[in-house]
Amino acid sequence: MEFLQQNWMWVTLAIISGGMLLWPLLKGGGSQALTPGQATLMMNRENAVIIDVRESGEWNNGHIAGARHIPMPLLQQKMTELEKFKKRPLIICCASGNRALVACNTLRKAGFEKVFNLAGGMTSWREAKLPLTTK
Repeated sequence: MEFLQQNWMWVTLAIISGGMLLWPLLKGGGSQALTPGQATLMMNRENAVIIDVRESGEWNNGHIAGARHIPMPLLQQKMTELEKFKKRPLIICCASGNRALVACNTLRKAGFEKVFNLAGGMTSWREAKLPLTTK
């Protein structure tokens, strides 16, 4: 007890930082991230749909085969096109994973339940030496 009284600032800091780390888990609804390997398995086993939210220039430099290109600014407009995939898992990718997080939240709010973020985006896909296409 004496330790806590003498070091109350450090204890408080530890509690706050621990709470900040646990908040996404407690809150739920956070984006479920998949590694490139997990994404590949989901594509093969569950017929997951890849949605690439990068800009056209990024898309043209290489993308996952079979992915659908819907740039982030157009996602809201293209929502009706995605309705047919509502029951299937959607894997959202961008360059690094940041835009994909926003897209995942947008899709969840629109009622899509199986939405996943490709952790690390296309950068992690390339690092895993997985195939890309420019067609």
